[in-house]
Amino acid sequence: MLMNKSLSARASARVQPFRSAKAPVVRRPRSAVAEMQATSTSYELDPDNASILVCGGGGVALSVTRKLKDMGSWVWMMQRTDVRKSEIEKMMAFVPRGDALNKDDIQKVMDGIEEVDAVVCTLGGSVADPRVDSEGNINIIEAAIKKGVKKFILVTSVGCGDSKDAPGEKVYNVLKPVLVEKDKAEERLKAAGTAGALQYVIIRPGGLVSEAATGKAILTEDASASGMIAREDVATLVCKALFSKKADGKVLTAVDLTRTPGAPERAVFQL
Repeated sequence: MLMNKSLSARASARVQPFRSAKAPVVRRPRSAVAEMQATSTSYELDPDNASILVCGGGGVALSVTRKLKDMGSWVWMMQRTDVRKSEIEKMMAFVPRGDALNKDDIQKVMDGIEEVDAVVCTLGGSVADPRVDSEGNINIIEAAIKKGVKKFILVTSVGCGDSKDAPGEKVYNVLKPVLVEKDKAEERLKAAGTAGALQYVIIRPGGLVSEAATGKAILTEDASASGMIAREDVATLVCKALFSKKADGKVLTAVDLTRTPGAPERAVFQL
């Protein structure tokens, strides 16, 4: 990993992304205030210097990683393969190798990061094999709880939970194998939040497109909302929700009404 001198110096007291079992752990000095915050139910996430683990293959996850790095955060983007490693490293993000379906892999990733302030999880499978939508996401959630993560953002889909009717019966039936599994992950995260294990936000995007962002996408608590949205716009909303306490404990739909002519107005959730 190539880093400039100032970045390298800053990193040395903060992270050990690929340390061996024999390597000593370098601890960051903690103030009395920080110690109090760590033992309280409150939390603070500062975009500049937060440690964030992003779990997702590409698309939204790549955009989230890029935006978080631009904001000054320390970012690890877990990848199952090395296909995107070079692209991610060019963002100055770390790329630990791990399969979300392998609990040992996830634990090694967590162990390689001194502190994980937050997790953003955008994992998704396919209709043919949706295991990662439940099992993979839940494995990440469980590891995050064990690690003491402060906040977890789970990106699922319109059609999950109480938004089942939003995409329409035909679309729902096509995507049902995936949506049913995503439901399980949502419920596990909600349970963790209710138990006080961490703060969470669930974001359900509408149909994802790879077109340029419009900057007009919204978050809404209206579970009947549906429509298209650019992956880049989803990433922007995810980052805003990550650093807003107003979103904590919320299940929000992400849509871009400008991409759906004639769509009814929705009450915008203000972060």
